[in-house]
Amino acid sequence: MASSANAALCALLGTAFWTVLGYAIGRRLLPRALAAAAAPVLGWAVFSAASLPILTWIGLTASAVIAFGALTLLGGALLLLTREDKPDAAAMIPLWAYAASAALALGPAAAIVPKISTGGVRLADPIFDHSKIAIIDALIRQGLPAVDPAFATAGRLVYYYLWHFSAAELALSVRATGWEADIGLTWFTGFASLVLMMGVAVWLSGRSAAAFLVVLVAAAASLRVALSWIFGSYSLTPFLATPTGFAGWLFQTAWAPHHVMSGACVIASLLLLIFLARRQSPLGFFALVLLVAGGFESSTYVGGVTFAIAGLAAAPILLKSAPPAQRLRFVASLALAALLVLGLAEPFIRDQLAAVGGRGGSPPIALHPFEVLGDLWPTKLRRVVDLPAYWLILLPIEFPVAFVAGVIALAATLRTTAAGPERTACLVLAALTVVSLCVSWLLVSTLGDNSDLTLRAVLPGLMVLIACVAAAIMRARWRAVTATTALCGLVLSLPDTARMLRSNIDGTARPGEALFAQSPDLWAAVRRHMPPTARVANNPLYLQDLTPWPVNISWALLADRSSCYAGRELMLTLAPLPPQQRDAINDRFIRVFAGQGTPDDIAAMAQTYRCDAAVLVPQDGAWSNDPFASSADYRLAEFRDGHWKIYVKK
Repeated sequence: MASSANAALCALLGTAFWTVLGYAIGRRLLPRALAAAAAPVLGWAVFSAASLPILTWIGLTASAVIAFGALTLLGGALLLLTREDKPDAAAMIPLWAYAASAALALGPAAAIVPKISTGGVRLADPIFDHSKIAIIDALIRQGLPAVDPAFATAGRLVYYYLWHFSAAELALSVRATGWEADIGLTWFTGFASLVLMMGVAVWLSGRSAAAFLVVLVAAAASLRVALSWIFGSYSLTPFLATPTGFAGWLFQTAWAPHHVMSGACVIASLLLLIFLARRQSPLGFFALVLLVAGGFESSTYVGGVTFAIAGLAAAPILLKSAPPAQRLRFVASLALAALLVLGLAEPFIRDQLAAVGGRGGSPPIALHPFEVLGDLWPTKLRRVVDLPAYWLILLPIEFPVAFVAGVIALAATLRTTAAGPERTACLVLAALTVVSLCVSWLLVSTLGDNSDLTLRAVLPGLMVLIACVAAAIMRARWRAVTATTALCGLVLSLPDTARMLRSNIDGTARPGEALFAQSPDLWAAVRRHMPPTARVANNPLYLQDLTPWPVNISWALLADRSSCYAGRELMLTLAPLPPQQRDAINDRFIRVFAGQGTPDDIAAMAQTYRCDAAVLVPQDGAWSNDPFASSADYRLAEFRDGHWKIYVKK
């Protein structure tokens, strides 16, 4: 099981390293308050985006990671020594605010920690989306280029995995597991995104106290618990559609931290552009390239689609803010930066295009308004009323502080901010917010059961609104109405915040807890018979009750070996196959482990799907009706009565 001590070591090491590096770069490009706030995100993006191609070339090993990290840190130290900070009387984030953000970031990280008790090991619901820990373990074990750990015939990993790659770097540096590094990086993501929001709030308001307000606003959840006391349903069905994961910062950081980090990169990139428009520099140019690449390589939907649209919307504002004599040079530098970003991200772009083609070639993004209302409404009327319901019902319910008070705060900030970088920042961030909310409103991604574009594109705008609420409460004009609206929303959302944090900390009681506690022994036995590059087959529905939706979580968290077929949920994300072929493979593997497999099925596992080993447990129907026992392709390598059978390819 994952060790909390190792996870904390990963978190502390990453925070110290990336913050020092980011501040060394940012202090030469941004005002001191913003440089300190953007430092964790900037340092993470610059190092991760730069190290990925370099370590692909020289090899992803612990010594290579440490050596490259030492060289990078040396470069950062030289930047710190070659120029002193200019005197700056502007407000800064106070130390106690950093402590508050560190404490709040524990909430999402706690969701990934195993809850060990005498009855077994309990998991929290967000662990479902962290089944991609298998990507981290595969990178640690097999290096680069990244292989698909979930399906043998997929070849290269077709996923935006930079966040997971950086977790592998942490794990290699301290000899941690992928699970431990994931916990540590989830905490860092929460901390870094909070600090960035605090910096924006402090810079816009000129008040240090705005930093603490960011923590309060970010902690707000939805109104669903409060409304359930009135209507008797948390989901609010059939009036509203079933919740899909469209939620606030606290929820999204626990479930999808790589998208949150990408959202932070989008905001940091636009802030950097504001100052580069006034004064270009080689350091700023390369920092921007790596920052944008880091956002894209962590989330195609947030750092790619959403940032591209927001960048187009912000371009006229940025161009107008540039001195007339600098505008042509600024445009040329942006064009060159775009080319370099495309060059860095080319493997990811190629893989995403291959994924689209492999899944049947249908457009990966479609125009489809957010489905807000439920079956209580007639279908034809529902599709029409959904359009205003997104703004008038869904956003106020899910973001009762950030949206309701945030719109007021953003308007107040735009009206009261004087001309200068702050005014440009307000306009650019307002453009980002509108784009972010509208993308979630109108566009969907079509490559999975849920639209990641719809669910995650809202993140940059949400983070901007959180910062604006905190900043507006500190300013004289509209302070009362902003504070009152925010306080009402916060109070009404706290029951859902408490529910979410308690669930993250305690986990969800499920029947498979005791059996999951025995899984480390099972997978240790498997590893004794399998080299690091081998692939294993086990029942894709094994311990399916441990997570909200069936996923092969025991394999993903503990196997430290790739799978030849890890299950439908991971195939949706990681394997570029047409739906019919994916379903046929899924049916075959479920049939085999249910004890209904034919000799042809077993032969296909050995030859077509390259399963080097197969694992049976007593909970499988194949335990008593074993199709591997008479197979010409497999032999029994280990049998432990009542626990497991391990077959390896002959």
